[in-house]
Amino acid sequence: MIDKKGYRPNVGIVIANGCGQVFWGKRVNQNAWQFPQGGIQSKESPEEALYRELHEETGLEAGDVRIIAVTKDWLRYRLPQHLKRDQKTHFVGQKQKYFLIRLTSDDDAIKLNQQRKPEFDDWKWVSFWYPLSQIVGFKRPVYQRALRELAPRLAQCMKP
Repeated sequence: MIDKKGYRPNVGIVIANGCGQVFWGKRVNQNAWQFPQGGIQSKESPEEALYRELHEETGLEAGDVRIIAVTKDWLRYRLPQHLKRDQKTHFVGQKQKYFLIRLTSDDDAIKLNQQRKPEFDDWKWVSFWYPLSQIVGFKRPVYQRALRELAPRLAQCMKP
């Protein structure tokens, strides 16, 4: 499902804990870290994609989290040429809705091996702004816009 401009719809997932830290996942067999994310399938809403991707990539269920906020607009990034060639993609980039969700279950609910081909092989809690200094360059502007928009709602993730 690619839009007229060549962007594939996608969700980005910022999972926060009660201390205001966020989930940071290490991609399988790479030294690359990112938030969980994934494509929106045909006839699937962004919220439905959020829960599907959340389970596929982290093992978390809808009952393990609470949605706090979602970015108002689609945030876009273009894939670098080498990635389009390597992956033989037919889209120019991704357009994403970012969700800020609060983990309401214990950390042990996170299970990275729920799929035959897991997305992540490690994870850790990091400070809210840490990902901006670590994410691959072509995704940095989208992360910056998403985190700036979601930051005012982070307090709702904190334990009372």
